[in-house]
Amino acid sequence: MSRMLRIELRRSVALGAALILLITGAIACYAAPGRWSSNWMALAMIEREYLVLLFPLALAVGAWQGRRESRNGLAELVGSTPRPRPQRVLPIVGALGIAVTVGYLAVLAVTAPWIAGTARYLPAAAFAVVAVGILAVVAAAWLGLAVGRLWPSVAAGPVLAVAGIGWLMGFPGIASGHDWLVVLFSPMYGMNQFSDYETVSGRLSAAQAVWLGALAVSAYVLHTAKSRRTRVAALLPVALGVAVAIAVMPHDGYLPHPIDPVAKELVCTTDAPKVCVARVHSTLLPEVTPPARQALALLAKLPQPPAEAHEDTTTWGPEMPEPRPDPAGIALMTIQVDRRGHLASPNDLVPQIVARVLSNPGGRCPDGLSASVLRAATYWLVGTEPPAEPGFDDGGEWNNQVRRLWQGLRELPEAEALARVAAVREGALNCADLDEIVSGK
Repeated sequence: MSRMLRIELRRSVALGAALILLITGAIACYAAPGRWSSNWMALAMIEREYLVLLFPLALAVGAWQGRRESRNGLAELVGSTPRPRPQRVLPIVGALGIAVTVGYLAVLAVTAPWIAGTARYLPAAAFAVVAVGILAVVAAAWLGLAVGRLWPSVAAGPVLAVAGIGWLMGFPGIASGHDWLVVLFSPMYGMNQFSDYETVSGRLSAAQAVWLGALAVSAYVLHTAKSRRTRVAALLPVALGVAVAIAVMPHDGYLPHPIDPVAKELVCTTDAPKVCVARVHSTLLPEVTPPARQALALLAKLPQPPAEAHEDTTTWGPEMPEPRPDPAGIALMTIQVDRRGHLASPNDLVPQIVARVLSNPGGRCPDGLSASVLRAATYWLVGTEPPAEPGFDDGGEWNNQVRRLWQGLRELPEAEALARVAAVREGALNCADLDEIVSGK
């Protein structure tokens, strides 16, 4: 059997199938590395999202191999051997399954080095996400093989590929309003992270594995079937798998983007002042610590300054917490990762932390606060001129106003300017008129 498998790996489209999946997946991933550079789970999920390309390709490759066997009369040749058909087709089925599995894993192999030095947290759920992706391409390849044998037309591959794309992208529209059903039967759906703490639930991966595994079994039975009755019977495994998957999936209260609490756990420096980041960003702690401590040193000039800097791990969703002030004594910061896996815009972290402390955390003020005053106060404390803020379509007037306020603070004696900045912080907490505070009225 192993010798026949090796022959099929060389003779069939196996090598080509692996290369097609590898090249397509690698190009798709490297087209936007910023989408997965922050952590291993993001990489596993983004490759699942690219099933929109890999799944149809696996279908087409399988159909091509099925048509090739039928066209060359290999079915009759193999059928002359004194073995049951399920045993006779095992080498080609196995070769195709190995090829698409290797192709899928090879995409990870060529993308993993990109983040190997910056990503450390590797949850077990990431392996389940990858396993489901492998099951999807194997099931697709075997289904294509079975259809290609039954319909040995040159159009079989393209038609199956289009049908595969239609299934993955069209089913969410058909099942709109039932998120649990969409993510269950469209294995690419919901695979983009909105925060680095998101994961994929174990029940979802288990349910998807059940029905995709059943689909692979049905495809194998269909490929080995010789009679119409057996072909109809091939539907039984996938029907049973779908029923079990629906029973496994939680219907009510399903969260399409569950949060991994371990990824949110804080990892802190051992020395003071303490700086903490989420576990999923733990490798960034050496990059975050210097600017975070610089910000704490600047804020130390204010009354009741924060003593620690923590990453803000607040997440939003159906269970959205009520806006509330930041914890006393702690400056919160948002960590963003660039396309190389390092801290994005490290020069902006100091003003970001200072601005967060000066503003009204939680956004409790119904009428908002003067953004120009807060920005001017932030950069007075930082000690640099406020850079122009992009995105304002008022001809630069807003940026000019910020600079005028900042210049006004600079022209005051330092003690007076510091008192007004402290008053701005206090006024922000009480939703006061910051323009009057900064002007000294």
